[in-house]
Amino acid sequence: QEISFTNTFNINRPTLALFSKCSSKDELHIVRDAFFLGMASKICPQEYDSLRESMITDPTSFTSIINSMNTPKGLEAMVTAARASDGWEGLLGALHAVATEVNSDLDAIWMTLEEGRFEWLCAINASHPLKVILKDALQQDEKTTDKDRMEAKMIYVYTLSLSLPSIEETSKACWRKVVKMEDKTNPLKNYNGDLWDCRKEEFCFLDLGVQEAAERGGSSFEDAWEA
Repeated sequence: QEISFTNTFNINRPTLALFSKCSSKDELHIVRDAFFLGMASKICPQEYDSLRESMITDPTSFTSIINSMNTPKGLEAMVTAARASDGWEGLLGALHAVATEVNSDLDAIWMTLEEGRFEWLCAINASHPLKVILKDALQQDEKTTDKDRMEAKMIYVYTLSLSLPSIEETSKACWRKVVKMEDKTNPLKNYNGDLWDCRKEEFCFLDLGVQEAAERGGSSFEDAWEA
């Protein structure tokens, strides 16, 4: 049973990977429940077939699924119909019962992904206004150098770190001290570029923390910068 569960989990990894495309909790939960459906289709065939029949025989669910096939809303329509089915809770219960038997905590696995993605989304959303300012300044300056671009990215790293609780506050405070930052929420105030050196150990802690947070969120720093 454990081997079968593991194989089914691996088959459904592509569905799990969709968490990296989500931009809200609602979208995350669509992916979560689609993953549960995929797992249950092999692990709990009896409960899955019962739920599937209920979805097909319900006119509203069936119409929604058919109209959304091969569209961006297809996955959402299928999950919404499944949730509305009388067999939804029973299917989840059966799936989690099997998971418990093989010592797998599906909810914990999912929450690691959801929390990582949501933390990263919060950080990039909070940092977006300053990123726009930085990129506009680089674009408008015809004499922009590689050093200018590096410093802009460093400022963005610091700004992202402010919204990442996974990075220790002492690390952020140490960097502010190194660059003599007057306002922790506005790194551009009385900015001194000579002090912003990416080779400094204090910055490495922030840089690594941001990169790790991006990875947990299914993304990367460069993807966030280019978005």
